[in-house]
Amino acid sequence: MTTKQLCLLGLLFFLISYLFFSKVLPDFQIPIDFAHWFNLIGACFLLSFNDVFPKNKLNFIASIVTALGVIAHIGLCTIDFIMWSFGNNEAAKEALSSQISNTPSILYPFVIIGPSLLFIGLAIHALNFFKTNTISAAMVIVGAVSIGFSFFILKNGIYMLLSCVFFVVGLGLLLYRTEIEKGDTKQKEFTKL
Repeated sequence: MTTKQLCLLGLLFFLISYLFFSKVLPDFQIPIDFAHWFNLIGACFLLSFNDVFPKNKLNFIASIVTALGVIAHIGLCTIDFIMWSFGNNEAAKEALSSQISNTPSILYPFVIIGPSLLFIGLAIHALNFFKTNTISAAMVIVGAVSIGFSFFILKNGIYMLLSCVFFVVGLGLLLYRTEIEKGDTKQKEFTKL
């Protein structure tokens, strides 16, 4: 499997997880927590974006931020798996939630700030293409901000899903930008003949 295919697989898994989170897909939680498994696997595959974009100083920073975001997503999904394991035991869920909320060393890196770094890192990668692929890069940047806004402020699953779709499509277009550009160049060369 090529790196680009791993990136596409990551985008697909990530989008499917948001379909679960927004309740567009039925809430299948048995025998496993499908939503968080898709999110976890998707986030890990999204790490491949660090290898497909041009290498420069901005890419170096974006790669570190993206990697930290993936690590945080792994931690967040682990917390959610533990929460899922309580089933209908709301008292146990509340106790765990309270414990996490009272532990800043877990709350900030794995719940509040850390997972956002994945979106920030990929948005920084998109900045590399702002002059050449403005619309795609803007889709990634706006989508990243919108996901956070819809999750933390609006607390609305549908807006979060729409933001994710915008984000994923933008990344997909940036991923295949060279093929699109090569196709445009070949078309121009053909019309010159």
